[in-house]
Amino acid sequence: SQAAHGGTCGPRPAADRGDARRGTELPGLPGIDTTAWLYKGSDLTRDPEWKFGTLPNGLRFAVRKNGVPPGQVSVRVRVDAGSLNESDAERGYAHFIEHLSFRGSKYVPDGEAKRVWQRFGATFGSDTNAQTTPVSTTYKLDLPSASEAGLDDSLKILSGMMEQPVLTDATVTAERPVVLAEQREQPGPQVRIGDAIRSTFFAGQPLADRSPIGSIKTLEAATGASIKAFHDRWYRPENTVVIISGDMDPALFGRLIVKNFADWKPVGAFTAAPDFGKPDPAAPAAQAIAEPSLPAVVTLGVVRPWVYKDDTAIMNQTRLVDVLATRLISRRLETRARAGGSYLQAGVSIDDVSRSANLTSVNIVPIGTDWEAALKDVRAVIADAQTNAPSQAEVDREYADFDTIMRTQVETARVEAGARQADDMVGALDIRETVAGPETSYKILQDAKAKGMFTPATLLAASKRIFEGTATRALVNTITPDPAAVAKLETALKADVSGLAGLRRQQNAVTFAALPPLGKPGVVASREKIAAFDMEQVTYANGTRLLLFPNTGETGRVYVRVRFGRGYSAIPANKPSPAWAGDLALVAGGIGKLDQGDLDQLTAGRRIGLDFGIDDDAFTLGALTSPADYADQLTLMAAKLAFPAWDAAPVARARVAALAAFAGYESSPDGVLSRDLEKLLRAGDPRWGTPSRESVEALNAKDFRKFWEPLLKTGPIEVSVFGDVKSEEAIAAVAKSFGAIAARSASTAVAAPVRFPAHVATPVMRTHTGPQNQAAAVIAWPTGGRDRGDHREPSPRRARTGVRRPAVRAAPPGGGRELQPERAEPVADRDEQRRSPRRDRPGRA
Repeated sequence: SQAAHGGTCGPRPAADRGDARRGTELPGLPGIDTTAWLYKGSDLTRDPEWKFGTLPNGLRFAVRKNGVPPGQVSVRVRVDAGSLNESDAERGYAHFIEHLSFRGSKYVPDGEAKRVWQRFGATFGSDTNAQTTPVSTTYKLDLPSASEAGLDDSLKILSGMMEQPVLTDATVTAERPVVLAEQREQPGPQVRIGDAIRSTFFAGQPLADRSPIGSIKTLEAATGASIKAFHDRWYRPENTVVIISGDMDPALFGRLIVKNFADWKPVGAFTAAPDFGKPDPAAPAAQAIAEPSLPAVVTLGVVRPWVYKDDTAIMNQTRLVDVLATRLISRRLETRARAGGSYLQAGVSIDDVSRSANLTSVNIVPIGTDWEAALKDVRAVIADAQTNAPSQAEVDREYADFDTIMRTQVETARVEAGARQADDMVGALDIRETVAGPETSYKILQDAKAKGMFTPATLLAASKRIFEGTATRALVNTITPDPAAVAKLETALKADVSGLAGLRRQQNAVTFAALPPLGKPGVVASREKIAAFDMEQVTYANGTRLLLFPNTGETGRVYVRVRFGRGYSAIPANKPSPAWAGDLALVAGGIGKLDQGDLDQLTAGRRIGLDFGIDDDAFTLGALTSPADYADQLTLMAAKLAFPAWDAAPVARARVAALAAFAGYESSPDGVLSRDLEKLLRAGDPRWGTPSRESVEALNAKDFRKFWEPLLKTGPIEVSVFGDVKSEEAIAAVAKSFGAIAARSASTAVAAPVRFPAHVATPVMRTHTGPQNQAAAVIAWPTGGRDRGDHREPSPRRARTGVRRPAVRAAPPGGGRELQPERAEPVADRDEQRRSPRRDRPGRA
């Protein structure tokens, strides 16, 4: 759940139920109302770690102690002023003020902000940043090694930025080129399709044409006086919340907030927030756009008015039923795509968008350009879900996965970063909900289960409910102009698709006993302590080596990484190969007689995943799992190496996905660099960079298997297990998995040297098809250092093969702007809170 509160951030029609909402947890704050304002109108159990307060001038705060990482303090200052607060003549002003506030303010001379934050140990741009969305502007500060004095000074500076940024003709003129450059440098096709989706879905509402970046006309017309007028209207203490989560006493946070923000006096009379409107039922139902650098995409939206609701347990439980319905339909759509349907991918989601609409969206990427067939097939699956109830097994499957997500949040709450908690509070305020502790959220889910809210009948009703609304809207990208596209889309939306879904796959129950047997547990040949790092190295009789690092600080988390073979060293350097398709097709290829659907069933309700990658000297399998699941995670990985299946469907899907991405490479300078740069910096070595279209088109299941099968069989295996494990249990788990497979032969591949290109006197030139005022330059030279690979935390299906593939998906609605230092790197869609993993808490749907 996110946030439900009173005050000027939004209407609160319900009476305060908060007789238990008052708090006296923050001593030494005379005259400060410590009512837990966030929970007004809510019956949810208050998260006791958050402490609240309201200053006499109306500014509110929420603070808590968090020691992850140690010594860090994360500060967020959220102002209830975004692009939806702008008039037609002020478009882009909220984002402009974000820039100007960092440039210079009451306590910071013009241009000194970067050096000020560096003195506090914060890197400008990563630790210090800001974000403008349709509904808010948030200033972000993460102090890595915070002290009381440093935090005091930081809050003083932030208070000056809020109250008195330097807004003059001179500063506006100086910063305008930066803001215009950010507007100019946005990836044009993505922006245009995002704008088209918003104008279609939210017709009749301000959100339809209120991108935070604004327009060139209004940005060029901005003056110090006009920007200041917007600032004084919306930058007020009543519209501001200060959020701090960090490794200090919350009472200190409260005192410093009072010290630095209590004297802030607003300018002029209070202005109520504008009406964000309601979807217009009379607006056109269908629109079309032709973007040749993007794949064909169909996006459907069922829009309903956004209505404030008290953040109660029953509201969250009802929402959970709707969310499980979307997950169930999305799984069926994915199953159909895997089987070789007419679309590459499709999915359903439900969201509250910028307090403007409650939206059910369906995003479809067809295979090729036959979007009409893809739309018909997707609508048929949805119609079937609205007509025929799911089986109890399907319901149980979706509930099990959701239960795992929320149980994991409970188990790992102790190691959740303070910055994440602060950002979650911002997201809560954006959509007017509360934040609930993981235990409370999990109890809400369990209580809904106990009350019988997750049944075939309730999910059938939800599948109908989420596709009812004020209007159904759709947009299609046809790639090439088609004057009849709108008429075709209108017809397709009305076509009868009942009975066209075909037979649902009847997924059998699958257990780990269905995996091919690995053999007897391996024998430990040697154990060696690595005292300097509190690790242990274990060698098994079959040659498998284990690097073990038990760490109780990683509560509820176990990191498993398996290195095998020779990686890029084993891939031919003199000809193209199917290496690029490994990430997409190997994992989805199945194990033994089990296909991907069986493996999904096998891991239902478990924290088990599989991430494939290629390093310079090894292939890798990785996963982030749990103390309860890591033994089975190891078994799954070992079975994948020992008994890979070679399903042709994911190979074909990988080919289609790669082909769909090609047009996008040429649409911007960044696209060209992502396609060509890695290969250029390795003197044309085909192991790196994006494969040619000819290589992608030539991919087939036979050649894919011929290439990968020997690579999976050869080379030593190194297993790393780090996290919340016990040493003897982990050693035994590896013995039963990788220690049990047959000894592997050594790789005979001869490593080809990686060469840096020869010096060029004339720059290598590439061109793109995007706006003519966009360009990028790269200067590179060899050094003595060497990157040994990607050391990021494993995440599902992250591409690490050296092949750059832009995501192939429809652009979601919404949007936001985030400031970057020096060069403001634009982001076309920045609904980060909506799309974070924590969306799966109650109220975060």
